[in-house]
Amino acid sequence: FVKESGGKKEVDWEKLKEVTALATRFLDNVIEVNPYPLAQIRQTVLGIRRIGLGVGGWADMLVGLGIPYDSKEALSLADKIMRTIQEEATKASKDLAKERGPFPLWPISIYRKEAPRRNSTVTTIAPPGTISIIAGASSGIEPLFAIAFQHIVKDKHLDRKLSFVNPKFEEIAKEKGFWSEEIKNKVAEKGVIRDIEEIPQDVRALFGTAHEIDPEWHVRVQAIFQKYTENAVSKTINLRHDSTVEDIKKAYLLAWETDCKGITVFR
Repeated sequence: FVKESGGKKEVDWEKLKEVTALATRFLDNVIEVNPYPLAQIRQTVLGIRRIGLGVGGWADMLVGLGIPYDSKEALSLADKIMRTIQEEATKASKDLAKERGPFPLWPISIYRKEAPRRNSTVTTIAPPGTISIIAGASSGIEPLFAIAFQHIVKDKHLDRKLSFVNPKFEEIAKEKGFWSEEIKNKVAEKGVIRDIEEIPQDVRALFGTAHEIDPEWHVRVQAIFQKYTENAVSKTINLRHDSTVEDIKKAYLLAWETDCKGITVFR
């Protein structure tokens, strides 16, 4: 949803609204075609028609717009993006209720005094690790994990090693004229770039990775998305390997203070 307009990159708000409405309808359809292992599960699912439209590629969007992940500008955009998705998904669910009827338990739900909805919930941010690899996008609302990394699967069925280098980084490095074999090798070896002095400061700020970004920014990003998400938000709060019990305590308390529904930490 990043488009170029008059030589400037911006969010394509109209397209975002259009796709949100379409995806909400799609997810409502999925409820009809899903196989259910037990009658009780089927009854509950059809009774509340809970769906969870989420996001992926948040870090990619920020890179496309030239906004560092750990910045107030990113938080401000996150607020506007998720608010738009929540409002449009709710509107689409109300439109579907007119067309197909509200979810059967609507009369006894918290929404009973409002306009009927097709779905008891419309948004969630799920853990999209595998989906993001298939889609070739950054994962959910996570920062870039690394600028270069390997994905290794080793079990009795599979022995696979895939190498990834962020194509946006390479593109910007070539555009700005600092791409070289030496830089490429350095990035591949380290996986991160914020401490590579040969790279311009603005590029280093833009490509902050999961373990370089301060835990407080991780929590604040999650809290902004949670404000406009009806179910919970999946987000990993990455901490450096030398983090203390106190650091983890601070992350948990900040998550509580900022109304996150849950928190996952990874040290």
